[in-house]
Amino acid sequence: MMPTRASSATGVMVEIPWEELRGIVGDPYLKPADREDAVVGVQPQMVVAPGNENEVAATLKWADQNGLGVVPRGGGTKMDWGNPPIRADLVLSTARLNRVLEHEWADLTVSVEAGVTVEQLQSTLAAHGQRLAIDPLFPERATIGGILSTNDSGTLRLRFGALRDLIIGITIALSDGTIAKSGGKVVKNVAGYDLPKLLTGAFGTLGVITRAVFRLHPLPRLRRSFTFGFESVKQGNELLLAIQASKLAHTALQVRASGEGKCELDVRFAGAETGLDAQSATVRSLAGSGRESGDSMGVWDSLQKLWVDAENCVIAKFSVQPTEIAATCERFKRTTDAGTIGWRAVIQGTGLGWMRLDASDSAALDVVLRDLRNQIQTFVVLRRPATLAEFDVWGATGDSFPLMLALKQQFDPNGTLNRGRFLGGI
Repeated sequence: MMPTRASSATGVMVEIPWEELRGIVGDPYLKPADREDAVVGVQPQMVVAPGNENEVAATLKWADQNGLGVVPRGGGTKMDWGNPPIRADLVLSTARLNRVLEHEWADLTVSVEAGVTVEQLQSTLAAHGQRLAIDPLFPERATIGGILSTNDSGTLRLRFGALRDLIIGITIALSDGTIAKSGGKVVKNVAGYDLPKLLTGAFGTLGVITRAVFRLHPLPRLRRSFTFGFESVKQGNELLLAIQASKLAHTALQVRASGEGKCELDVRFAGAETGLDAQSATVRSLAGSGRESGDSMGVWDSLQKLWVDAENCVIAKFSVQPTEIAATCERFKRTTDAGTIGWRAVIQGTGLGWMRLDASDSAALDVVLRDLRNQIQTFVVLRRPATLAEFDVWGATGDSFPLMLALKQQFDPNGTLNRGRFLGGI
């Protein structure tokens, strides 16, 4: 049965005219939410799936006028990231915005709707020997809008830049029903306010992304990957810095470490066979005493494997200087040695890393997380067990927070979109 009542911000029970929303999107595309639709433990009332950006805009305007909280959702792969929303009356799914709109293969650009999965887009582009140079988490389900909102670029960021460097145009629906566009269809187009960069990583708090335009790269002819094992993270860190200081044209570089003390370094190259042979010889010479594990592309799933059976674990994202990777892992070891907490981490050559903490004692996890946040300047918790639901995943707001508040007030003055989920409760 469709819910018809909800508590307003003033605590007064009010009627919600759901039939008006049904008239906007059509009867099949508005349904009561179930337990699987919960957002960080907060249960919404309804799920709506607009079929185009005009319906997205009309839905947001309707929700804003009725004082409802809206949570945008793509493939749902990162819905447990961030703090619980202050209000989540309506989940807005972009599942029906699933078209690759325009692939200008000669100009190396593509225009795509927000609900297209990464895997679907890459498959379309591959037919013309091209790709969007990202490899985010869960590409078979993650959508373009979702990865932009969470700024999930993957390991290729080292060579090709982050999503902010690849997006050249964007269209968004605002909470007042306005459809805003910025950028264009060609790489050199820089007209207008830089909405693409602003919306990337904004966690769906400013507007709902409906489409995006990206610059593309050719698919590599061949790829080759190497793994070297070391007895200490310090040795792996030294090789990572040596590779970064060399003239090698690697497309990905990461260190994998754990509480056991040993570590592995993975490096990947792409190009023609002659060039790969030369780079392979160079990296082997730099590795010195490192134990080569052979060519293996499977190691690049290591980050995604942190999420396997992680319902009762903590997964955090952090950023350090590449020179501080070994010292950071030593901090992990010191902080967790006092208890029965296991950890493992995957850290890219840029110093951007992810760690997983395994423990059954929530109190011990809470202490460790607070200690690590005090020691590492940028430390964000992406996933935590329900027993740590009160833990603020973002940490200190920093000097930029007043500007972020001003932007939120400008774009979403009534706090309709994802209110409370982002930094400082925005």
